Amino acid sequence: MLEDCRTALPFSKEAALKNTTFTPREQAAGSEETPASPGTAVLRAHCREADTGMESSNTHGKRVAIVGGGLVGALNACFFARRGFHVDVYEAREDIRMSSFARGRSINLALSHRGRQALQAVGMEEQIVSKGIPMHARRIHTPSGKKYSIPYGKKNQYILSVDRANLNRELLTAAEKYSNTRLYFGHKLMECNAKLGTLTINRSDQPPLEVTYDLIVGCDGAFSTVRKQFMRQTRFNYSHEYIPHGYMELTIPPRDGDFAMEPNYLHIWPRNTFMMIALPNMDKSFTCTLFMPFEEFEKLTTGEEVLDFFQTYFPDSIPLIGERELKHDYFLLPAQAMISVKCSSYHLASRCVLMGDAAHAVVPFYGQGMNAGFEDCLVFDELMDQFHNDLGACLPEFSRLRVPDDHAISDLAMYNYIEMREHVNSTWFIFRKRVDNFLHALMPSTIIPLYTMVTFSRIRYHKALQHWKWQKKIINRGLFIMGAAGLGGTYLLIKRLAWNSDICVQSLWGWCRYIRSIGKFPFSTQVAQM
Repeated sequence: MLEDCRTALPFSKEAALKNTTFTPREQAAGSEETPASPGTAVLRAHCREADTGMESSNTHGKRVAIVGGGLVGALNACFFARRGFHVDVYEAREDIRMSSFARGRSINLALSHRGRQALQAVGMEEQIVSKGIPMHARRIHTPSGKKYSIPYGKKNQYILSVDRANLNRELLTAAEKYSNTRLYFGHKLMECNAKLGTLTINRSDQPPLEVTYDLIVGCDGAFSTVRKQFMRQTRFNYSHEYIPHGYMELTIPPRDGDFAMEPNYLHIWPRNTFMMIALPNMDKSFTCTLFMPFEEFEKLTTGEEVLDFFQTYFPDSIPLIGERELKHDYFLLPAQAMISVKCSSYHLASRCVLMGDAAHAVVPFYGQGMNAGFEDCLVFDELMDQFHNDLGACLPEFSRLRVPDDHAISDLAMYNYIEMREHVNSTWFIFRKRVDNFLHALMPSTIIPLYTMVTFSRIRYHKALQHWKWQKKIINRGLFIMGAAGLGGTYLLIKRLAWNSDICVQSLWGWCRYIRSIGKFPFSTQVAQM
């Protein structure tokens, strides 16, 4: 059995969760009420129950600073707050909930099993899933306009298309409901002393602030300021890679108040060296993302050139996007770069740890960036159970567990880009998918498709990668042997048929010679001379 990401707990969590102390902050009497988002009542009820009552004597009074108020930072705030830590979240940008326009990346996200498990642990899974759209398969669009589907897994397995900005808002609101959590926006980290646990924070309208914490959690993205402190240390490994492809977003609006395409699919237009994808949104639009080499983006300088390019490679998308909108939207923003980051280890001393993109930024082609970041939070929470909230024991174990896994998903994301833009066009690829699914149905615990291991389980990423390489070798050998046996059998059959044909010809020839030797038949019929 493959190793699961979950750590074994040495005691009953249910027993540890009997006493409830920290609950989401209630509205102050007489103050203006903030409209509650759907699912808030569920979250409040959940947080009053066992899962929030995790305060213990060794967390009471301890302070945690989370640098970065993005997806992973906001979720981490919920995890630490429910354990009884005093949590401060510092975000350099303005509050995304107060902004009508969310700056930065807006690629739709694919929420799968790992991310859902983390959300479930803080009581938010139902709330988030209700605002996502299930995608059961890839829907492939060929240049000729034909379409076909490649299922992700079994009929009941799907990933969810969720809106990044909305998810971030929901998580920030959830974190803010805990009475022991404070969110600080417009607070930019300038310096971090990981060994002492001190942060120097720049505030736009006030003098810099210096504060000390028991734990600093760096969730400040691929260009992490917290990680810069790590890079000053010896024996810290770091690398980053910009891939030669960029991305650009376009929109397919609703048609007659409904989706313009089938909504429960991830639509892909694979074109070998580049591709376009489209994910459904709750407002019945699709967010399209065009991925291709930067030099290809730069070749298209006019609206007519863009239209000609799409007419050649994505003809069926033009009426969906609209000619005028396509020629306009293409030039709204330049193509954006994509970076992959690897580093080790993820902790420094016993007071600082990296999570999410700060530790392992990945390209978006496996849909696991957010899920891996959320799993970071969940694994750390499980380690806190295992080591009774001992940060000194949790941090090195977290690095030991997560570094090989996050490096593995980084490599898999790079591989999946080739699969999405090129391999899905291959008859062999589709055949292998069917073989994998057939063998998985026969031997579900032995043969598991790679996508299933990564997306629909918590099998550790690096274990999934190792298992996939092993089973690919076994299956390929089996197919080779079957193919060789088939060719050999065909050859012998043809040879036997040919041998039988020779016998038939010889028999016929012998019979004719026999008739000839008789000379004449009765009734004076002469046999023709052979």
